[in-house]
Parts: sequence; structure tokens; C-alpha cells
Amino acid sequence: MKDDIKDIHRYDDIINLPHHVSKSRPHMSTLDRAAQFSPFAALTGYEGAIKETARLTDKRIELDEATKSVLDEKLRIVNEQISNKPEITITYFQPDEKKAGGAYVSTTGIMKKIDSYERTIVMQDGTGIAIEEIISIEGEIVKYVDDFCV
Repeated sequence: MKDDIKDIHRYDDIINLPHHVSKSRPHMSTLDRAAQFSPFAALTGYEGAIKETARLTDKRIELDEATKSVLDEKLRIVNEQISNKPEITITYFQPDEKKAGGAYVSTTGIMKKIDSYERTIVMQDGTGIAIEEIISIEGEIVKYVDDFCV
């Protein structure tokens, strides 16, 4: 019991002293003081790496010779009718920049030109599509090619 009384009066000599204010350092804001106690992120970037690993990509489809012939015919027809500005939908493989695989993308618009040197199709909106990556061309102008080949 004697120790309990001693504990109660342990800080009597300093309890009523004024709060210390530094003369050499500015007063820290409450927000800055709270930041001292925020959790530490030891694995910076780990969460992003996990998300990237979990992100799924598609494998590139290898087309058979018959499908390639149909696509070549469709490209020829669209190129012949380019002055009529036919609207077409092209589905193509877009390789992923960060990992193996990629995604299949469809774009609808009017073809501006075929760049034979770069082996790309340039759409009027500026989209460039590698001819080797195309798996499908659709539109009214090439519809009969599908009907004829099926």
C-alpha cells in the first residue's frame, strides 16, 4: 500500500510545469504529427506486381491457309473500293507490352490506306493495324466473300 501512495505522487514535481516550446524548431502541425504514426509500407510496389501477374492475356490464334486466303480476298476488295469509303470492322491481335500474350481488339471505321512497306492498314482515325495480326474483316462490302466461301 505504501508503494501505491508513492506511485500517485511520483510526478508531483513536474505535473504543473508549463508545456515546453522549442525556440529552434517550428511547431509541428497535427497532420505532420499524425503522419509519424502512419503504417509503413515495406513492400512498395508489391501490390501492383501481384495485380500485373494476375492480369490475364490471350494467346495469339494461328490461322489456317484457307482463312488467310479469305482475309487476303477481303483486303483486296476493300482496297479496290477504298475510294467509296466503305465501313469495315477489323478484329486483330494486339500484343501485350508487359508480358506474353495480348488481347483481341475490334475497331470499326473507314480504311484510309494499306501501307505495303510497313504491312499495315491505316484507318481514317489514325489507327494502324499490322496485317499479320488480323483475324477477321467484316462489313457489307465483304459480306459476300463469307457467303461464297462457306
